[in-house]
Amino acid sequence: MITRVFLMIAAGVVLSACQPAVPDSGRGVGFDGTFEEQQRRREAALATSGVPAPSSVSSAPLLPVNDGSPEATAAATARVLAATRPGGASNGLGNDAASNSGIAPINASPSNPAPAVVNTAGISNENNFDAVSGQRTIGDDAARIAANRAQYQVVQPEALPDRGDAGPNIVAYAIASKHALGTPVYTRIGLNKASKAQRACAQYSHPDQAQIAFLSDGGPTRDRKGLDPDGDGFACAWDPSPFRRAAQGG
Repeated sequence: MITRVFLMIAAGVVLSACQPAVPDSGRGVGFDGTFEEQQRRREAALATSGVPAPSSVSSAPLLPVNDGSPEATAAATARVLAATRPGGASNGLGNDAASNSGIAPINASPSNPAPAVVNTAGISNENNFDAVSGQRTIGDDAARIAANRAQYQVVQPEALPDRGDAGPNIVAYAIASKHALGTPVYTRIGLNKASKAQRACAQYSHPDQAQIAFLSDGGPTRDRKGLDPDGDGFACAWDPSPFRRAAQGG
């Protein structure tokens, strides 16, 4: 027992000897002395190399204050344009023909000549009274108006053509019926009416087609194809509301 205790104490001493020394945290950041050493090296380098000399500073006189007069504004504009012309008076901002598709720009000035008149041969001059009066007289215009009126054709309204046997008119049926969609009006007998209606309605790409087929085969009182399981007279959830609103102007 004593031997075991002695071995445990010896192992503890060995482990404590292997642990690194705990630094003194009371010295703050850089307690290992590296911060002070780096600071001393930096101050020594600055003392030997010296502070670099400042770069040369050039000065230029300020432009005169523009008092708002036309002369002062023109002079200020000329100074700005002259300052932005790297190639002399013939080049620079607004005067470089190379940057304007090879054509030198026209500087606005009251002394510029009037622009050349564009050829307007293909443009109508009907709004130019002087030009039109030289081409024809008032009598000529009256003759032209009379000729135009002689060409008028008045088409009289005619009765609408007879639809003949074109099948059921679902628009007239929607307007004539007054009950809402889903309101049972007609008796339907049978089992699994909903599932049968789902299979039957799948044969039509639009409810209008299903309603036409439903009315053509004895609907709404009879439903041989099973298109109207709830007996509201509307096959495959066909909705008459849009036709009714159109008839009422809404």
